[in-house]
Amino acid sequence: MNIEQKSIDTIRMLSVDQVQAANSGHPGLPLGAAPMAYALWKQMKKNPEEANWFNRDRFILSAGHGSALLYSLLHLYGYGLTIEDLKNFRQVGSLTPGHPEYGHTLGVDATTGPLGQGISMAVGMAMAESHLADKYNKDDLKIIDHYTYVICGDGDLMEGISNEASSLAGTLKLGKLIVLYDSNNITIEGSTDLAFTESVRGRYDALNWHTEYVEDGNDISEIQAAIERAKEEKDRPSLIEIKTEIGFGSPRVGKSKAHGEPLGDDMQATREYYSWGKEFEVADDVYEHFKQINIDNKFEYEKDKRIEEVYKNKYKEDYKKLTDSFKQEYDLSILDQGDFYEFEKDMASRAASGEALNRTAEKFDLFFGGSADLAPSNKSAIKNSDNFSASNRSGKNINFGVREHAMGAIANGINLHGGLKSYGATFLVFSDYLKAAVRLSALQELPTIYILTHDSIGVGEDGPTHQPIEQLAMLRSIPNNIVLRPADPRETAVAWSVAMKSKKTPVCLILSRQNLPRLENSSRQAEKGAYIIKKEKEKLNKIIIATGSEVKLALDAAEGKDDVRVVSMPSMEIFEQEADSYKEEILPLECQKRLVVEAASPFGWGRYAGLKGKIIGMNSFGASGKGSEVYKHFGITVEKVKEELENL
Repeated sequence: MNIEQKSIDTIRMLSVDQVQAANSGHPGLPLGAAPMAYALWKQMKKNPEEANWFNRDRFILSAGHGSALLYSLLHLYGYGLTIEDLKNFRQVGSLTPGHPEYGHTLGVDATTGPLGQGISMAVGMAMAESHLADKYNKDDLKIIDHYTYVICGDGDLMEGISNEASSLAGTLKLGKLIVLYDSNNITIEGSTDLAFTESVRGRYDALNWHTEYVEDGNDISEIQAAIERAKEEKDRPSLIEIKTEIGFGSPRVGKSKAHGEPLGDDMQATREYYSWGKEFEVADDVYEHFKQINIDNKFEYEKDKRIEEVYKNKYKEDYKKLTDSFKQEYDLSILDQGDFYEFEKDMASRAASGEALNRTAEKFDLFFGGSADLAPSNKSAIKNSDNFSASNRSGKNINFGVREHAMGAIANGINLHGGLKSYGATFLVFSDYLKAAVRLSALQELPTIYILTHDSIGVGEDGPTHQPIEQLAMLRSIPNNIVLRPADPRETAVAWSVAMKSKKTPVCLILSRQNLPRLENSSRQAEKGAYIIKKEKEKLNKIIIATGSEVKLALDAAEGKDDVRVVSMPSMEIFEQEADSYKEEILPLECQKRLVVEAASPFGWGRYAGLKGKIIGMNSFGASGKGSEVYKHFGITVEKVKEELENL
């Protein structure tokens, strides 16, 4: 057996040993896809000694259920995973969780598992690479020059999000995105023929991708040749379909049973097929082989580092900006200027958001984001920049098209790549379409910004399909996610300040379509999540808590009531992070007569209303009509707030 085949079989057996040790996992993909993973990683530009080097090639295992394959590679390539780590596969607190987790395991470039997300985040990475290359590369020096690689499966390409993202990738001609498609025709339920019969390569040809076909998934020379041909294609992303057999070498080869359960009683037969001895065995010559690959790859790394050193000395300012941006060390001094928070007229918070975004963009040139075909409505365009396109890589405005789900994943991919700060924009009601991506933003601790406008029944004539009711509760339920619903232009600028300062948490900006008046006592205290916007003049008796457009309504209802306090609470999440003393100062426990007002689902407000309080909200879908009339129709009015306040 030659050393390459022995190394591939080592990857296979280390992977199935992990699954067997955990009595849980997916052995089928590693057994079938190990040759393509070996062929790919052998030529990738990377260095385990500087695993987060900004000009490395990126790799995403989009079929994240095959995580044991990735952990085997990381062990053999010297990324710090030990045999003991592999033995702890899928155990609490281990470095080898059930699906790859970004920031948890060195060498993992993205958290994957929800199918379709990985390939879609890879599109964002490739976009970031091309945008940064245009921004920083010079005629004599290329400091950004790398590829984004993906291994995906049939399930990834069934998911709609992958087609959304792939369509955009083809439109943008992202030639440095290369996807290896593990085409084994098996899903959990059986043959893909049950639900997936189109020509995948034909579809990707139509999406303006370069496509390749490798008939034998064990032929590493042909896989390597296909990768090289893909790298020669400069104006189209590439899909390489590689025919494999799931569970190759085991008695379950080609069967759905190979997908998602340990080999169990079939483990011994698999060992015999590969003439393999002990569990978790790696021969010395295999370790030496991977060590030599690292040495060979290090030449490319060292060449790039020499270029980097010349660049550092010749283009000092750009080099500092580039390296600082990868460390999220930004100049945010504009947020310390008082006039950033001031506005000359009343306006919808979506309009105030657009002004805050552009005020920031004047001093901060690392924005790279856009809208799902709603930029004029979302007010999310950067005015002093062009659109990013196949012919203009310098544009900062991304036209995502009507693709909310892909937009979220792509923005995550841009932030994962580093060097930029990305955002996506749509209507709040359509956050349902991108919820899975928001969840992955939070899970990966990515500071992706989501601009979500048309935030309530105030949307009006578009009716209940476009009037968000339950979406706020959904977004607030996601751990490590900040939701901000500002009450006026000043609070909107504060929300942008929070978003810009966030380094490990996504921020959802919930913004109105209708005009909001500038409130006399709104302040930068909004950055604490909640604050007193109207203080009682007599002994405190009752508290109204409101958000967004309903704060003005609450203030009007409390006018002349000297024992009533009004609290603006733009963000529950931020308020909960404040000290108990501050929370007691804003919402004293002894004052239990509380009224919450928000034109959305009351779900989640019980903790602030308390057992003796009341919530004015929406317990049904909305209705079509003028926004002001819809508010009246559902009883969210000054008169209703006064009435409920008296009834407390």
